[in-house]
Amino acid sequence: MYFAIEGVIGVGKTTLARLLQPRIEANLLLEVFEENPFLSNFYADRARYAFQTQIFFLLSRYHQQNRNVPQLLNQGLHLISDYTFEKDALFASINLKGDELEMYYRVHEALAEKMATPALVVYLRAETTTLLQRITMRDRPYERNMEAGYIQELNQAYDEFYLTPQRKTPVLVIDSNALDFVHKPEDMDWIENRIRQALQLPPFQPELPMASGRDA
Repeated sequence: MYFAIEGVIGVGKTTLARLLQPRIEANLLLEVFEENPFLSNFYADRARYAFQTQIFFLLSRYHQQNRNVPQLLNQGLHLISDYTFEKDALFASINLKGDELEMYYRVHEALAEKMATPALVVYLRAETTTLLQRITMRDRPYERNMEAGYIQELNQAYDEFYLTPQRKTPVLVIDSNALDFVHKPEDMDWIENRIRQALQLPPFQPELPMASGRDA
């Protein structure tokens, strides 16, 4: 079983994927973003470095998933990824315009045909204020110049993309604003159970009580 965790920068995708790995006995595919040589410049000057940043990410994500997803699934374990290939186009729609965006879409469309599709996307969402607090707490050097308006724009785009009922890939929405799955085992148990329910992956509790603010 292959599923992916998605959400805006700072929401906790990688942390959740790492915590789920031993619980579900899965392989892990993590996005490699630190190696993008344009990333810090992009956050300082988005307009100037957007195209280089997006193309680098697109090709990097393509090579990583095209090579690793089939290989890892052939090992007979479940697979958890902390990103989807499709999300790259979501960022491009915000960061690129005109001919650059059109060229990007052509390349993305050609590469996307070769990508394995996850059985489920777990959309881990949070309010922009929560995201900004989490970004500040982790204090990555290349994120220090990140604008609050950019995170808000991404948050709106993610909601529009993953909350649409017309999506082909099933989406499980987890509102993380009131959750602390790092320090509260009961929150982690609840998230794991919701994922197992969605995937019909035993063992799970079909009627686990809902806590206010947890489910979107």
